[in-house]
Amino acid sequence: MKIAVIQGPNLNMLGIREQHIYGPMNLEQIHDQLKNAAAQNGVEVEFFQSNLEGELVDRIQECLGTVDGIMINPAAYSHTSIAIKDALKAVELPTVEVHISNIYKREEFRQKSLTAGSSTGVISGFGPFGYHMGLIALMQIISEIKAVEESQQEVTE
Repeated sequence: MKIAVIQGPNLNMLGIREQHIYGPMNLEQIHDQLKNAAAQNGVEVEFFQSNLEGELVDRIQECLGTVDGIMINPAAYSHTSIAIKDALKAVELPTVEVHISNIYKREEFRQKSLTAGSSTGVISGFGPFGYHMGLIALMQIISEIKAVEESQQEVTE
C-alpha cells in the first residue's frame, strides 16, 4: 500500500509560524512520525510540499496509477482552489484532507473548504496527530476497496 502525503503553502514554516495555532513541531518531525507509523503498518508513504498551487495540482495528477491514496493538507488553498478540488476529483483516489487546526473555530473565511468536497473525509483540529488519524482512515478505506475488488474478481472467474 502506498500513500502520497501532499502539503500545501506555508506548512514548511511549521514550528516557526503561529505556534499558538499549529504547535511547535516542524514539518520534518511530523513526516518522521508519520513515516514510522506507516512503516509499522507496512505502508509506504511519500511526501511532497509546495507553496505553489500548480505544483500541488501536478503532484495530485501524478498520483494516478502510482499510489493507492492521498493525504492532503491544502492549507490556505483549501479555501480558494478550484484547481486542487478538480485535480482531486479527476484522479478519483481515496483522499483524506487534514488540517492541523480546527478550521471551524477560526476566521469565517477559513471555515469553508472547497477541496473537502473532493475528499473522502476531513480531519480537522487534532494537531499533528490528525495525520496519524488520516493514515488509519486511508489504510481502512484502501483495504476495503481492495477486498471488494478481490471479491468481484472471484465472482467473474
